[in-house]
Amino acid sequence: MRPTFRPQLVNGPFGDPALYVDCLFEKRGLLFDLGDLKALAPRKILRVSDVFVSHTHMDHFMGFDWFLRINLGRERLARLFGPPGFVEQVRCRLDAYTWNLVGNYPTDFTLVATEIWPEGTARSSTFRCQSGFKPEAQRSWTWVDGVLVDEPGFRVLAAFLDHRIPCLAFALEEKAHVNVWKNRLAELGLPVGAWLRELKQAVIQGEPDDLPFRVWWREGTRMHERTMALGELRSKILRIVPGQKIAFVTDAAYHPENARRIIKLARGADLLFIEAMFLNEDRELAASRYHLTAGQAGLLARLAQAQRVIPFHFSPRYAQSDHRLRQQVSQAFGEDRGADAA
Repeated sequence: MRPTFRPQLVNGPFGDPALYVDCLFEKRGLLFDLGDLKALAPRKILRVSDVFVSHTHMDHFMGFDWFLRINLGRERLARLFGPPGFVEQVRCRLDAYTWNLVGNYPTDFTLVATEIWPEGTARSSTFRCQSGFKPEAQRSWTWVDGVLVDEPGFRVLAAFLDHRIPCLAFALEEKAHVNVWKNRLAELGLPVGAWLRELKQAVIQGEPDDLPFRVWWREGTRMHERTMALGELRSKILRIVPGQKIAFVTDAAYHPENARRIIKLARGADLLFIEAMFLNEDRELAASRYHLTAGQAGLLARLAQAQRVIPFHFSPRYAQSDHRLRQQVSQAFGEDRGADAA
């Protein structure tokens, strides 16, 4: 199965947290946390439509300025999500700069910042470049069952964790994955092409089987097309399987309530990116800093029945012994379950 999402940690395990996810079939990207982004190519930053910030400690949010710098002068809109107080923090970051000339820009880069609260409320403000990034279009809404973003192809969920402050963990879920049987496509005399993307979107959106669907392609300068029922195409050339799931967990104390929320959020994840800040023997230090040990990270991944676990956010005190962190994650997760050294 060719994956829909292609994730990559922007920095190494000792660097600032930032996870970039390329949405291969939508020409867009998602970011989880805004640590140092200098290692992420500008072309990828310019694909980002949504940013999910766990909390605003400096190592998780300093990349906001670089994200802003790369996008200035572009006709784009980006949505940002964060914990309580996030909207005001975005406003303060924007107010730190002088915007007296941006009214002359031919483009209007726009940010929509949203903060969510544990009781299920959310508050958003819009910041437009040509208005000097002054907050406008404030609105309040309700987020239900942990769902922050719900689109035809995927959804993003959040859970509140305790890091001595509210800290968000996230899960990205593909609603369904649609594969094409290329041999059956050939049997029908149909070529591959851009129309297949349109077909997949129609199926994922739940369009009715009797919907007439246009199949089109070019041969040289000549255009060809056929009209077939969506249901016929669905049954003959498509295979629908469970979608991909990626979870992102960082900066959380190890206690029963946090464990319960992490396991619920990451349940069945294909990839679980999870912090492993300290070695097991330094668990008291980890507890005092409200972070996980490597063994705790591996155990949570196992209890969540994740397929693979990718530890990150290592303490610099282990710069010469990072293999021990990975080893402890693997041992707690189970060597045969896919622990990753990335």
